[in-house]
Amino acid sequence: MGNEIGQELLKVFLKSRVPVRLNKQELHLFNGSRNERRKEVEHLKKEIEKEVEKHDQMAELLYDFTFVGDPQLSPDGSYVVYVKKVINEEKEYTSNLVIVNRDTRIEHDWTAAGGEKKDHSPRWSPDGKTIAFVSDRSGENQIWLISTDGGEARQLTDLKGGVSAPVWRPDGTSLLILSKDKKEEEKEKGRKPLVVTDLQYKSDGVGFLDGYHMQVVMIDVPSGGQKIEWLTDAPFNHSNLSWSPDGQAIAYVRNRYEEQESYMRSDLFVQRLGEDKGEPKQLNSEGGSFEAPKWSPDGKTLSFIGHFFLHEGATLNKVWTVDVEKNEFTCLTESADLECSDVLISDMHWGGASPGAVWNEDGTEVYFLASEKGNTGIYCADMTGTVRQITGSDRHFYAFHYLPKTNEAAVAISDPVQIGDIYTLSFHDDRVNEERISQSNDEILQRLELASPESFTYSGKDGLEIQGWIMRPAGFKEEGRYPLILEIHGGPHMMYGNSFMFEFQLLASKGYVVLYTNPRGSQGYGQEFVNGCRGDYGGGDYDDMMAGVDVSLKNYSFIDEDRLYVTGGSYGGFMTNWIVGKTDRFKAAVTQRSISNWQSFYGVSDIGYFFTKWEVGSDLDENPDILWHHSPLKYVDQIETPLLILHSENDHRCPIEQGEQLYIALKHRGKDTMFVRFPDSDHHLSRSGHPELRVERLKHLGNWFDQHGGGDSTNTGQ
Repeated sequence: MGNEIGQELLKVFLKSRVPVRLNKQELHLFNGSRNERRKEVEHLKKEIEKEVEKHDQMAELLYDFTFVGDPQLSPDGSYVVYVKKVINEEKEYTSNLVIVNRDTRIEHDWTAAGGEKKDHSPRWSPDGKTIAFVSDRSGENQIWLISTDGGEARQLTDLKGGVSAPVWRPDGTSLLILSKDKKEEEKEKGRKPLVVTDLQYKSDGVGFLDGYHMQVVMIDVPSGGQKIEWLTDAPFNHSNLSWSPDGQAIAYVRNRYEEQESYMRSDLFVQRLGEDKGEPKQLNSEGGSFEAPKWSPDGKTLSFIGHFFLHEGATLNKVWTVDVEKNEFTCLTESADLECSDVLISDMHWGGASPGAVWNEDGTEVYFLASEKGNTGIYCADMTGTVRQITGSDRHFYAFHYLPKTNEAAVAISDPVQIGDIYTLSFHDDRVNEERISQSNDEILQRLELASPESFTYSGKDGLEIQGWIMRPAGFKEEGRYPLILEIHGGPHMMYGNSFMFEFQLLASKGYVVLYTNPRGSQGYGQEFVNGCRGDYGGGDYDDMMAGVDVSLKNYSFIDEDRLYVTGGSYGGFMTNWIVGKTDRFKAAVTQRSISNWQSFYGVSDIGYFFTKWEVGSDLDENPDILWHHSPLKYVDQIETPLLILHSENDHRCPIEQGEQLYIALKHRGKDTMFVRFPDSDHHLSRSGHPELRVERLKHLGNWFDQHGGGDSTNTGQ
């Protein structure tokens, strides 16, 4: 179907999604008698329907995948418990706990699989006899306990508003959890307006903030949860709970979002318990962004991940220690130009708390996740500041639990052709023994023709080295000529790399070459590189992306330069909008959860009032002309590329009015555009949105490119 008629038929079919009927004028496009023409039309219609059905079935494979994560080693290292999430028959997420015996490799569903409930966040008791976990089986998230000998789970907490993040006391007598403020007042009945007095009054994924805050609560286990002590009551959100080795103190992070000019800052606190309980002690005097405090074995020092905003939101996370008594801070990774967290993008893993920098048994080293050149692996730093990589290669370690007693870890690993599975690691000097203990999607993946990306580097406009990847399409033939889709990641301070991307595999299965790169501003290449796009959105980063397309066309003769396409989300959506306003080299584009107008973004986004200053270089008060200069909406008259706009109704990060402005401006000018709005969805639709809407998004994405001449239905290499 490489002819023009086939492409036009494809457009008609995909736009209507009903049987194609041609009028007399259209029938004359075909050669031969009227009957022969009708036969040819019917043949083409069947071919089109096959291609669309093939694409839709591939997108719907999402319903069949299994997602695993949050592995936890038992205290003696003999068992692993992890979370298995699936999509049930009602197309809703459900999750349960799975236990694996490391000796026998036999696994058991430790909480019932199926149904509608979500069990997650499993944590072993110190004696290994009980697992605490979070479940919504009672109607909202509460802590439940289940014996490792088997039997039914029993509910431990019943706190209004739900709970999260259980952490066992070292002696096993109590649990720390997070729960909303203890407030007894009844809300007045009837319709009431939302009265806003705080700068930070909404948050993506949460919605409008209700004035409650997450507080630290201690639950007594022997009493069956009857004894409860609220350890904090400050009007701030608390998180990242950690017990001292003797169980007499806790550490946590407290945010400062509510304070004017505080933005995303947070503080480190320690708090004594028991008879000598005092006021919470703040360890840092200078504002920063901190997470995952972990006590050293002797209880004198905390490790943590974070930074002090030296480059605003583009500052690399480092591994630090702080002397709890002296408040002395030391950066253990100062010598490494390294992002000490997982910033590798995948559309198949759910987010989790940072594992932090975990101490070994004698307190001489810490282990942590770090991201570098498209990979996330395990690294180690000693107290002298020597940093080394323990294990990694071209993969994505997206969950990590380290057991100091046995010098072992349980991890979740993904790569471009494996969605993700659970492994155990044993560390012996500079050698790591690795064992895979789950096979979550092997049967499904073996039936698919998956594309393995090829990594390459190239020079940007000013000679800066850029890393990119090419995925060849399914059924690839050297003599073929294939359309190319440029994928642009969000952030912008994140990175693409060696993790599973269902979206990429779906597009490759349809006959597209997929190109993705890490232009300046991406993580994984050091502080100067990640800072490279700030104040220059649409400048050097745009040049890097266009250079990636040029190099691909030069080095891969099978790419059809007349069928280039582009898409991206968030910052990638901004860049998609920017690109089509600057060049018409792309035949069609799809912008997702995008930014089109920085001036309005400043006031409508949950981060706009500081993000515009950090990233674009100004805010609405200082120089609104700078914001308008970097706004794709300013250049809407120059957009000729057919543009599909995908946006979520409840996106507070890049609110839907950004898509609305762009759509109306294009439609009013008679441009080829379409606007798809996803209900009950936030900024994270592509990763954690409702399964049916995730599938619909993928269908619209692929169909738009197909409508405009792409896909293997027009592949001249067949």
